[in-house]
Amino acid sequence: MPEPSPSLLLVDDDEVLRARLARALRERGYDVRDAPDAATALRLVRETVIGWALIDLRLPDGSGLDLVRAVHAAAPHAPIVVLTGYGSIATALEAVRLGATHYLTKPANVDDVLAGFLGGAPANASVQPCEDVPSLERVEWEHINRVLADSGGNISEAARRLGLHRRSLQRKLAKRPSRP
Repeated sequence: MPEPSPSLLLVDDDEVLRARLARALRERGYDVRDAPDAATALRLVRETVIGWALIDLRLPDGSGLDLVRAVHAAAPHAPIVVLTGYGSIATALEAVRLGATHYLTKPANVDDVLAGFLGGAPANASVQPCEDVPSLERVEWEHINRVLADSGGNISEAARRLGLHRRSLQRKLAKRPSRP
């Protein structure tokens, strides 16, 4: 019996975006297996030979970073592209550390995704001028939110991990900094 050909795993909770990307990738010849959440994606990883993976960072039942780790463990040579509407330097670095080959911010089209799989520079990955450097307040706020997400939304646990008093953390979270 011949070995099955590798599939492209597409994981995103946005049904419209997932359907649009899946259709465009199928039109380009990819065997696409799509999932709306981490649990379905993990089942597909166990049942399917993964050749490529496109993973949303925020999923309704878990972190896309945990899924990156699982896909990379199951298919270490498969290119993994992380797609997110909530991009930050910290999560981009963490995604690459866990096995992702590219990190794209939404909106991204199929050409951006394919460029990420093939190691090219996606169209939406332009070099930003120095004046677009985030403020220190913005970087701190993103870090706090990442720790909060890693703590399952538990403010007391996040405060403990950050070395802050719970009320101080709540005040910092209430002051969302503006974009640079």
